[in-house]
Amino acid sequence: MSTKQVSEKEARQVAEAAREAEWKLPSFGKELFLGNFRLDLIHPQPKLSAEATEKGERFLAELRTFLENKVDPLQIERDAKIPDDVVEGLKELGALGMKIPTEYGGLGLSQVYYNKALALAGVWHSALSTLLSAHQSIGLPQPLMLFGSEEQKREWLPKVARTHISAFLLTEPDVGSDPARLSATAVPTDDGSAYVINGKKLWATNGAVADVVVIMAVIPKSDGHKGGISAFIVPCDASGVSVERRNAFMGLRGIENSVTVFNDVRVPKENLIGKEGAGLKIALTTLNTGRLSLPAICASQAKYALKIAREWGGERVQWGVPVGKHDAIAQKTAFLAGTAFGLEAMLDVSSRLADEKRNDIRIEAALAKLYGSEMGWKAMDELVQIRGGRGYETAESLKARGEKAIPAEQMLRDMRINRIFEGSTEIMHLLIAREAVDQHLSVAGDIIEPDVPIGDKAKTAVKAGGFYAKWLPKLALGQGTTPSSYAEFGELAKHLRFAERNCRKLARSTFYGMSRWQGKLEKKQTFLGRIVDVGAELYAIASACVYAQTLQNEDPANAAQYAELADLFCNQARRRVDRLFHDLWFNDDDDNYQAALKVLDGRYRFFEADLADPAGEGPQLGS
Repeated sequence: MSTKQVSEKEARQVAEAAREAEWKLPSFGKELFLGNFRLDLIHPQPKLSAEATEKGERFLAELRTFLENKVDPLQIERDAKIPDDVVEGLKELGALGMKIPTEYGGLGLSQVYYNKALALAGVWHSALSTLLSAHQSIGLPQPLMLFGSEEQKREWLPKVARTHISAFLLTEPDVGSDPARLSATAVPTDDGSAYVINGKKLWATNGAVADVVVIMAVIPKSDGHKGGISAFIVPCDASGVSVERRNAFMGLRGIENSVTVFNDVRVPKENLIGKEGAGLKIALTTLNTGRLSLPAICASQAKYALKIAREWGGERVQWGVPVGKHDAIAQKTAFLAGTAFGLEAMLDVSSRLADEKRNDIRIEAALAKLYGSEMGWKAMDELVQIRGGRGYETAESLKARGEKAIPAEQMLRDMRINRIFEGSTEIMHLLIAREAVDQHLSVAGDIIEPDVPIGDKAKTAVKAGGFYAKWLPKLALGQGTTPSSYAEFGELAKHLRFAERNCRKLARSTFYGMSRWQGKLEKKQTFLGRIVDVGAELYAIASACVYAQTLQNEDPANAAQYAELADLFCNQARRRVDRLFHDLWFNDDDDNYQAALKVLDGRYRFFEADLADPAGEGPQLGS
């Protein structure tokens, strides 16, 4: 083995160890689900450096000028395509390399300003932010920066920073959230110099226009090959790569999403990212760090919805009163104001944590993605309702009638995918819940016998008296904790005290669920979903208070307004928390589950007999 190979191996091991260490870093989200309200992990917020701020603001100004002067959002919606000159303009701006370090030809923006740029582009047209985030958050740049060799970085990062659009290929026609069932294969050649890839990949965002992709494929286990899901860099001009079709959706009409086929595609071994069998870890880590792009887009859309509602509520008059002063519309407007502030707060807190790199932000990023997509959808729905018939009318039609081209219906359609993209709400619930329950089992393991089956852990803890002596008093009464008045937050302190009390209640509820259902808890997905939703609301409340104080310090002239917005959001979130806690134990979950089984068994099939199915009869999945 050459010296170069040894140093490369050592560098990779160091990088791997660094990532493992990152996962052991402190986390506000982890502690929250354990009943520990560690506000010190997010407050005071890390300050952005003057250099990062100057660089970021300069790029935002350039991007805004480009959007306003060179991009027609109505054309993108009408043609269902981002014009070539717009794509070239984005490349010239360096927008493809916002997150890529300057040493590799990128702009080296902070996570905070990368998200601000996505937010700005996404309000202009969501296809633009989707192009940029799919390229950088989950496309080649992210896994390469996390797991790539130095040679791979120096070859590919300058390209994807300026000229090459990338895509991430994981999903297959028969594989969505269960990547262990991947069928795409990468078979090593006899001489060991390359791999031959075969398979079909579905829903590859940017796939129809990509110059290079990251593909996940299974290497068969054999002599000299560990095998398993692995990640490969594949140039799209390689022989055997073809785009079978470009997919169309209810929203995001300008995105280039493909079905891509690999037919005996030969890829040199140097294009393997990381090790054989590390593909799933690469995919999950890429998604973990890339998830903050979606809440950035959701937060900006909610803020734009607030602007539209404010203007419309004062301009439109019915029964002699501006519609915004009618109570029914006023309630919706207040919801938009609170939600827009809460989403931006959660995004800012999470992004600054990502930039600081002192905390493990996997749970925070997952909560921000989950919460942003769910609340963003509700915000868009309320906007359409506020606008009434004009909310349902397209921007193009409004413009043709001489009115302002407000794209409310497009915003609703475009927002809907965020509850599915990069981990559906249901998958995010399970992902975060598993982390939360594992944390409880880890803590419980300190006070119970080792090697006890999970189903018996609660019983053993009770028998030993350890749980009631050590853990439950803390969760129930706060014993062993140092109470805080949060006086420095003024009127917002009451919300932080609420969050602190209820994070202990959340931990108690999780343990009660573990005790009640034991090994069957993982099947109680609706219960776990509510647990996670409470955690998301509490994280959002904490973020809103912390963010408000940060803004008050940065912009004292509007200090009172920031406090008012945070108070508005927290009051709304607190009511949602109360409802979620109630529904944990008082619900129709079991009855609904049994009813669903009857539906699947065809018990009510007769009820559908008078339908004429426009899609025809037969299976819904293609061959």
